[in-house]
Amino acid sequence: MQELSKFVLVLIAVALLTPTPGSAQQKVTLDDLAWLAGCWQDERGTRFREENWTKPKGGTMLGVGRQVRDGKTTEFEFMRIHEDKGEIYFTAKPSGQTETTFKLVSFADGKATFENPQHDFPTRVIYGKQPDGSLLARIEGLMNGQKRGIDFPFKRAKCE
Repeated sequence: MQELSKFVLVLIAVALLTPTPGSAQQKVTLDDLAWLAGCWQDERGTRFREENWTKPKGGTMLGVGRQVRDGKTTEFEFMRIHEDKGEIYFTAKPSGQTETTFKLVSFADGKATFENPQHDFPTRVIYGKQPDGSLLARIEGLMNGQKRGIDFPFKRAKCE
């Protein structure tokens, strides 16, 4: 009887230590964001917005964005998605503002969510690959005490 108890204990230990399908989340790498590389544009009326991203290499992806309205650049931004100590970060330096870094907190189904709860606005930056191949970039956070989200829809464009 004592041997049966030991055997049962061993079986329980093995069952508890054996990972089940879906229990271990695969580590996200910069290559998982490679789909973002290339040129993206959104044109509505007299407003033109674009983001251009390099392919992952050397632990970084570099991005640049701008908005042109009525033929004049009204906003621009330098961006970087990078790996540091096993984590992935999005760092942005918008025109006239200080550089801010957001940590990747989730990645699933082509949607990367970066957060920095200490930043004023936004506290969250999201890049999502849409089923039709387009890109939906989104920023979220509190503005004047109210939850706010701004969408930036992009279509893939030819890099010129």
